[in-house]
Amino acid sequence: NHLNPGCGGCSEQRSFLERAFSLRKAHSIKDMENTLQLVRNIIPPLSSTKHKGQDGRIGVVGGCQEYTGAPYFAAISALKVGADLSHVFCASAAAPVIKAYSPELIVHPVLDSPGAVGEVEKWLPRLHALVIGPGLGRDDVLLENVKGILEASKARAIPVVIDADGLWLVAQQPALIQGYRKAVLTPNHMEFSRLYDAVFRGPVDSDDRHGSVLRLSQALGNVTVVQKGQCDILSDGQQVLVCSQEGSSRRCGGQGDLLSGSLGVLVHWALLAGPEKTNGSSPLLVAAFGACSLTRQCNHQAFQKHGRSTTTSDMIAEVGTAFSKLFET
Repeated sequence: NHLNPGCGGCSEQRSFLERAFSLRKAHSIKDMENTLQLVRNIIPPLSSTKHKGQDGRIGVVGGCQEYTGAPYFAAISALKVGADLSHVFCASAAAPVIKAYSPELIVHPVLDSPGAVGEVEKWLPRLHALVIGPGLGRDDVLLENVKGILEASKARAIPVVIDADGLWLVAQQPALIQGYRKAVLTPNHMEFSRLYDAVFRGPVDSDDRHGSVLRLSQALGNVTVVQKGQCDILSDGQQVLVCSQEGSSRRCGGQGDLLSGSLGVLVHWALLAGPEKTNGSSPLLVAAFGACSLTRQCNHQAFQKHGRSTTTSDMIAEVGTAFSKLFET
């Protein structure tokens, strides 16, 4: 309804709407604060008695000749959030480039080799979570290998975060993750539409984001879905959460890789902490809310400093202070 500010008869209705809106806003801020508290509950305390690897060994599966930045962003974000070790399983042409970005990462140039699935499978017993898709591309050989890696991960009950071209693969074959409750999908607007269409054989209702995300999660057997957007909508098929942590209007490429990498670590921590620490909410849903909030906070802080020139590298530099501000104060 259009309310004309000059119309006296409307002022009462307007003040009612404003009150209702501010109440709703206050309610959603309270909801966000409650959920952030659950995220704080799952974060393992730093301790000198721990040994290397206890706080997370994360694998990123992706990276081809054209796309080397995405797997780097995901893997380095996992380390910055607090994982102890970060592996990248990529195509051979991508490996020297990714190694050159950072000495922090363990890089395996195996993804395009004939024995790729076996090579990655050897490492699975040592990994706590996999992030599948950053910089993967759509080469048939790579996609076929990733399919095998996904099956091997499911057989070992390893949590998987699926993003980017990993989602392209799932849209071609939704049965790959059907009913696998340790999977989190992180589609953007376009990827969500493609997935929704693949599962329901029809277009998504853009006026009902909450309902669409809930329905897609349910149809996939309660796989956790995070639809990224102006605000992020998250569902495990039972509960719907909205993350509207302030970010910025800068939409540089690579932010989703920061989200997927940090989510890999948080999923491991959440599953380790268990439902008693998440107050009965799904651990994966709480982890996803944490990763969304953190990515937005990094975006906000980087934008305060760099404005229009903000890039994902600037955001990654903010992970430490953003994490501390959201989860440790």
